[in-house]
Amino acid sequence: MIKFFILFLVIQGLLFGGELTEPGQALFVIPWTNYLATLSAGLVSGFDSHVLVSGKVLQSTTNGFAVSIEAGCNGVEATIVLIAAMLAFPAPWKNKLIGLLAGIIAVQGLNIVRIISLFYLGQWNYDVFEWAHLYVWQALIMLDVLIVWLLWVRTLPKVDRGGRGPGEPPASSAPAAA
Repeated sequence: MIKFFILFLVIQGLLFGGELTEPGQALFVIPWTNYLATLSAGLVSGFDSHVLVSGKVLQSTTNGFAVSIEAGCNGVEATIVLIAAMLAFPAPWKNKLIGLLAGIIAVQGLNIVRIISLFYLGQWNYDVFEWAHLYVWQALIMLDVLIVWLLWVRTLPKVDRGGRGPGEPPASSAPAAA
């Protein structure tokens, strides 16, 4: 458990450090954030033609309300926590890769729901928007990370205390014949 925790912190430190660098921002964070805004606007335009996107900003042409997807709201930090937890946990690489793919989709999918809901909450009631933005959605995104990780851990092959994996016979307790 200590090894997992230390490795989890080291991986997070490396990923957060890389995310905060100028190349990390230019090559990944900014394009990803702009893509989230474009994707959100694309999903919304299916039932609301009064939405514009400009970079990381989603805006209503009806009333002018806009949301800007800032750092901490693009799901990158939550995804980093999930990636670090899955990479640090002792599991076969196949399971890690499948978990990472499914987990990133789950976290970012919920984040898109978050962005769209906040876009409409802000148009309806700014106080409710602020409360949902600062408290409800922050907690729900991190809860999503925890639930995804726990569900992933439950799918892993069982390993007994002797370190044997599935399908390996237990060590015989009888002495070997000479």
